[in-house]
Amino acid sequence: MAIMKTLYSQTQDTLRLNPKIWLITGVAGFIGSNLLEALLQLNQHVIGLDNFETGFKENLQQVQALVSPEQWQRFCFHEADIRDLDSCYKAVNGVDYVLHQAALGSVPRSLEDPIRTNSANITGFLNMLVASRDAGVKRFVYAASSSTYGDHPALPKVENIIGKPLSPYAVTKYVNELYADVFGRCYGLSFIGLRYFNVFGSRQNPNGAYAAVIPKWYGALLHSEPVFINGDGETSRDFCFIANVVQANILAATTTNPEAINQIYNVALGDRTTLNELFKLIRDRVAKTNTAIATAEPSYRDFRNGDVRHSQASIDKIQQHLGYTPTHRVAEGLNEATEYYVANTKNGSSKR
Repeated sequence: MAIMKTLYSQTQDTLRLNPKIWLITGVAGFIGSNLLEALLQLNQHVIGLDNFETGFKENLQQVQALVSPEQWQRFCFHEADIRDLDSCYKAVNGVDYVLHQAALGSVPRSLEDPIRTNSANITGFLNMLVASRDAGVKRFVYAASSSTYGDHPALPKVENIIGKPLSPYAVTKYVNELYADVFGRCYGLSFIGLRYFNVFGSRQNPNGAYAAVIPKWYGALLHSEPVFINGDGETSRDFCFIANVVQANILAATTTNPEAINQIYNVALGDRTTLNELFKLIRDRVAKTNTAIATAEPSYRDFRNGDVRHSQASIDKIQQHLGYTPTHRVAEGLNEATEYYVANTKNGSSKR
C-alpha cells in the first residue's frame, strides 16, 4: 500500500531537484543555524548573515560537522549587521528566498534596554524589507512572535485577534507585522510572517542571562542547582520543537497557494504544557545522566513582569494554507534535544 507523502516531504523532494538561493539572517543563532542545516542537507545554496551579538560561531561549526563537505561549499557567510543597510543589500543580491531570523529576542532584555531592541528589531527589519524589495526576492519570510498577542486572554490564539503588547520586545515584533503588510500593499512584496511559540531544540543557548527556560532548566538540573519557576508553575506555554519551525519556514517560502501569501501564521504545536509539567519531563530525562536529581522539586518565586499567564496557538490557519503538520510533540522534541543539552550545557555561572 502506497504511503501518502505530506506536502512538506513533496516540497523537500522538489527542492533537491531544483536548488534555490536562500538568505538566512541571524544564521549563527538557534533557529537560523537549524534552518541552515536543513537547507544544506537539501542541497540548497545558502547565504548567511550574522553579527554574532546573540549567535555563535560554534553553531556554524556544528552545522559544518553535520553536513557533507560538498553541501558546506554551498554556504557563503557574511559577518554583518542588519542595522547597516549596505550590508543588507549585499547579502540579498541574487537571492530567491529570505528567511529573516535576526533580532534581539527576550522580554527581559527589552525591558532593560528598549533602545537597542528597537534598533535591531525595527530599524534592522526595515532595512531588510527595503533591500529585499529592491532585489526582487520571490518571498520574504520573517520571524514574528507570539508575544504580539499581548494581554488578550482568549485561548487558543488566532491570528486576527490580538491584545495590547506587554513589553518593548512585543511592540517591535508587532511593528514588524505592520511594516511587512505595508510593503506588501504598497510595493508588492510577497511576504509571510511566522509567529513562533516557545521554540526549543539543539543549539538553543543554555547559558547567560537570557537563556530560554528549557535549556536553562537542563543546565540547572545537570549540575544539581535549583530550578526557579516564576509564579505557581501553572503558567502554560505552547512549546514547539525546532523541526516544526524549520518545516514552517520552508513551506512558507515555497508555497504557490495565492491565498497563503501576505499572511501571518502561528507556528506551534497547538497544545499547552504547564511549567510544572515541563519540569517533570525535563527532570525525568536528566535523571538518566544525573541520578541525584530524580526527586528534585522546583523553587517558586514571584511572577515576572511582562509575561502572560497562558499561551496556546490555533494552528488551523497554517495547516489549511501551508500544509503544515507538526512532526514532534513536546516529549518527542525533548527526547531528541536532551543529548544536545547534556553535551553542551555548562553550569549556571558559565558563559558560552
